[in-house]
Amino acid sequence: MSTFPSPDNPGGLPPQEPRPDDGSRRSFMKQAGGILGLALAPPLVAQAERLTAYSKTVEGVSAIKLKVNGTVHTIQAEPRVSLLDALREYLDLTGTKKGCDHGQCGACTVHVDGKRTLACLSLAIMTQGKEVTTIEGLAQGEQLHPMQEAFLKHDGLQCGYCTPGQIMSAVACVREGHAGSEAEIREYMSGNLCRCGAYPNIVAAVREVAGQSAKG
Repeated sequence: MSTFPSPDNPGGLPPQEPRPDDGSRRSFMKQAGGILGLALAPPLVAQAERLTAYSKTVEGVSAIKLKVNGTVHTIQAEPRVSLLDALREYLDLTGTKKGCDHGQCGACTVHVDGKRTLACLSLAIMTQGKEVTTIEGLAQGEQLHPMQEAFLKHDGLQCGYCTPGQIMSAVACVREGHAGSEAEIREYMSGNLCRCGAYPNIVAAVREVAGQSAKG
């Protein structure tokens, strides 16, 4: 249908009907552009900046002072860093092993103030002001700890991966007075897993050291 020419329509073309929103790609892009414009509005940008600054504050590093094997170390680490990662990644004390990292295998056992502790479940920042002993701190120079010697004597290891945690737990087991019988040793060493199955030899090593302690 044509119409008469006019200043606004010199060609006399029929008026254009508005095109309906047909869900096409062009309509989608227009809507997406509008949403993006709202997302980048100054108030929301300022809010995003505040959230970013807050996250940086939470995740920022802190100076953590650890006393390990009689030596004080200061590391720069996030508050969420575990004692296990602090020992291995920051202090290069790799004798403490990372096994399951869920507190189920005992490979990461260390002593904190003389008590056996799972390093993977402990935050490094929470051990400040405490005495941490790892497998590297048991021996006195070239003189092995009696439990280390007993493990060698009774062949209480095969692959050796669990051995540091086994020894640390065994030392604590004797110190706690829970090595009076084979059954008691098995009970109080049950948190340390040995995939090689060296349990009889481990028990023999613990019994020998417990007997030496009783005589002493």
